[in-house]
Amino acid sequence: MDAAQPLPDPRPYYERAADQMAALIDRAGKETLDRPTPCSEYDVRGLVSHVIGGTRLFVAVGEHGDSTGVPDEAPDVADDGLAEAYATERRKLAAAWADDATLETVVTVPWGTMPGRYALSGSVMETVMHSWDLSRALGDPMPLDQELAAFALVTARQALPPDGREGMPFGPVVAVDPAESDAYVQLAGWLGRTP
Repeated sequence: MDAAQPLPDPRPYYERAADQMAALIDRAGKETLDRPTPCSEYDVRGLVSHVIGGTRLFVAVGEHGDSTGVPDEAPDVADDGLAEAYATERRKLAAAWADDATLETVVTVPWGTMPGRYALSGSVMETVMHSWDLSRALGDPMPLDQELAAFALVTARQALPPDGREGMPFGPVVAVDPAESDAYVQLAGWLGRTP
């Protein structure tokens, strides 16, 4: 997929990314919730809460075209309800984006106004990156889908140039050798993590 080409329909990628995230959340037992993650502001509990909150945000975008006022955290979810809450929200997201028209509808998300296709691709990127964060925190319990990371990397390179990231939740690009790094490590570096 060429970074200069329009992004394809992100919904099938979202479903795969959500399957992968759900499998990881299922592996996040009570004993893992306080572990740190590569996303330095979150431990496992906080990261999963953020993923649930971000999913709720994209439900609102799909339903109403706007995420204003929707928090990107889910503090109302108890530790023993994380997997169920994520399963519920991802089903709602899929339903909210089922109509093909949502992909071309101009929507408002925290980082700007754009066609839904690009906004939902950003959600895929975040879900994929956080699946790597969670996987690392859990000791890499399963292989991750490299095609998802490749899609997310194209999205990241289109949406987040290396310069002008002030005020964004992404640090400067961390250089990684693509010949020696898989797509997740390349994505992590692009988003400012130190793989």
